[in-house]
Amino acid sequence: MTLRVRLLVCAFLIGATATTSVSADWPGFRGPNRDGVSPETGLLKTWPEGGPKVLWTAKNLGLGWGTPSVADGVIYGVGTRDDKDGVWAVKESDGSELWFSPFAAPAGDLLNQTNGPASTPTVHNGKVYTVSANGTVSCLNAKDGKPVWAKNYQKDFGGAPGGKAGVAWGYSDSVLADGDKIVCIPGAKGAAVAALNADTGATIWKADAGEIGDPKVKGFAGQGYSSPVKATIGGVPQYLALLGSGSGLVGVSADTGKVLWQYKGTAATGGVAQIPIPIVKGDLVWVSCSYAGGSALLRIVPKGQGAFEVKELKAYKKPELNNHHGGMVLVGDHIYFGHDQNGGSPVCVELKTGEIKWGPEKPPAGGQRSAAVLYADGRLYFRYENGVLVLIEPSPDELKVVSSFKLPTADQKSYPQSWPHPVIVNGKLLVRDQTVMYCYDVKAK
Repeated sequence: MTLRVRLLVCAFLIGATATTSVSADWPGFRGPNRDGVSPETGLLKTWPEGGPKVLWTAKNLGLGWGTPSVADGVIYGVGTRDDKDGVWAVKESDGSELWFSPFAAPAGDLLNQTNGPASTPTVHNGKVYTVSANGTVSCLNAKDGKPVWAKNYQKDFGGAPGGKAGVAWGYSDSVLADGDKIVCIPGAKGAAVAALNADTGATIWKADAGEIGDPKVKGFAGQGYSSPVKATIGGVPQYLALLGSGSGLVGVSADTGKVLWQYKGTAATGGVAQIPIPIVKGDLVWVSCSYAGGSALLRIVPKGQGAFEVKELKAYKKPELNNHHGGMVLVGDHIYFGHDQNGGSPVCVELKTGEIKWGPEKPPAGGQRSAAVLYADGRLYFRYENGVLVLIEPSPDELKVVSSFKLPTADQKSYPQSWPHPVIVNGKLLVRDQTVMYCYDVKAK
């Protein structure tokens, strides 16, 4: 090998190493792949007493349950300020604010435990996309927050009102960016799922999944709270969406919006509110919801000509197993989450069989009620509603608690629930808590 060739090879390897070593951003809800799994490595395996070091605290963000997103050194979130739902942007380095851009009026007449919008912004190609509690889908410029376009689930797609008559806690889905498409869930008859042009907001297609609410069931249809996820099953790219009590879980063609398959078992039709994003691996889908729901392992079987059959391999009714709104993560061949409505009892389920390996266990370290779950670098992070954060080593054999600490007391007295999902990016643990966000240093030294 000549000297020139050796130098070129070394330059390539150095460039490749530099490229692959850069930590991935967290551009939307549940991370880069919407699965609650962070690609971060080199993190603390245990926490010191009292928790990791606080790097900074951002205040006065505005009321909201939404999780932060991170891209290109900026953290984005949604909140209500001065009677407007808006997007805020702060520096990742120190939490100082860059801008706040109002984009919708807050939804009115919502049920209790509604403290502002609960959507998580999606950052894509220099733009920020998010949803207000009243169903306004807005596209903003990521650099300065200037509006680009907006649509509304009610006015443009015939969706239910955001209030006690419809989506009782306000629309909470987080849109999916996929190339030139923004995929959202209006949750309307004839427009259960919709794909919009990312640059203009023009409708590309609408998916018809039938009646969103079960006409035989009184009360709320349950739509408006879950978010779409993309998967390729049987060689066909598709979006999975958990809808309402009448339409359940669907897989729609990424190209045309055609409904490829539909599952209406109780694990996907809990009424009131269907929330968790399903887990997909190969042709297996794990779905769960609370209220009148449950959990189920499905196999999606291609039948030719773009058709699929849904086989229910294992199912649980609500008292046995369900996830409310804290999300579920797949680590290796096992699923971990907090079980039960308003509960976060840790449980481990084997994906290939749907069998419970252990649990549900009593919430550890003083954790209470719902738990939002994340995985990073060999550890599970359970954030409990009462502000207890627990570090757990994933194991199919038993619950292995490693560390825990208590977040500061919430600054809101009316609804102090510690609900937004934790985020890990660039060696930092970001925890949103109402109008405040904490940034912890979790990088191993």
